[in-house]
This record gives sequence, structure tokens and C-alpha cells, in this order.
Amino acid sequence: MKIVSIDRTKTDRIAPLVADFRTVLLSYRNIDSLPDIAAATDEVLEFLDHEYPFFAMEDDGEYIGYIICRTEGSCVWVEHLFVKEEWRRKGVASALFGKAEEIAVSLGEETVFNFVHPNNGRMIGFLRSKGYTVLNMIEVRKPYEGERLSTVINVGDNGFDY
Repeated sequence: MKIVSIDRTKTDRIAPLVADFRTVLLSYRNIDSLPDIAAATDEVLEFLDHEYPFFAMEDDGEYIGYIICRTEGSCVWVEHLFVKEEWRRKGVASALFGKAEEIAVSLGEETVFNFVHPNNGRMIGFLRSKGYTVLNMIEVRKPYEGERLSTVINVGDNGFDY
């Protein structure tokens, strides 16, 4: 296994993983979907156009996971971190996340910021195992028309529909 930098020449190879990531994210909102390779290709190109640091883990020529970071000044945000199901819990995510932390250190920072879906227990557990325990912010919006919310998440004394 080795980590490789993603550029435009690798778009067709990485797009299926990005499409799978989007399908998993939608599942956290109880939305069934199929991978959309064309949309994923557009998304990859947009990240590359903005020069976001983008890395994949490769094993025998196959991409098995990837990470995309966004930098704003010295602040590093993980935009995507995804590993194929059969490769999880084998150090792939840790190695990829290490790249994000290396970028942060190179910019003089000591942490990476992460947006995480509240239903993504695996990612939350992963981040906690890396020492990430500070809840930095929440995003609040009005419900979409027809949206079915079935959970309440409490933050301090406030309950939020989810």
C-alpha cells in the first residue's frame, strides 16, 4: 500500500470512490441512492481546480481510500475521508488522516478541523481515537419541505431535530 497524490490524470480512477462516499453520506439521512460517477467526476475536478490537497491509498494499482483537505490560511479542514468497506480497520484511514495532520503541522497548526455527520458513528469514533474531542460548531437550518426528522440531538440545553 502507498499514498499517492491525486491530479487530473487520475480523475476517472478516483471518481467511483467519491461516488460511493456520497452514497454513504445520503444513507445517513435515510436516502437510498446509487453512485453517480458523472457527478463525482465533476466534484473531483472542482476540488482539483481549487488545488485542495487530495490523496488516495493505492494497493496493487487499486484505490482503496482517499482524503481531500481544504486549507484556509493555516487552517486545514478534512472535506472527505473515505475507505472501501473491505479495507476498513486496517490502518488506511489513519495513514490518510496522517497526511492531513502533516499539512496542518507544515502550516504551523496542531489540529485538523472535521465536519462529521451526526449519524456517522464510525467517523466520530475514529476521530475520538485520534484525540479529537472538542465540539467546535454546529450547523442549524430549517427543515426541507417533506423532510422526515426522527431524532433529537441535544447540545447543552438545546434539542435539535435531526
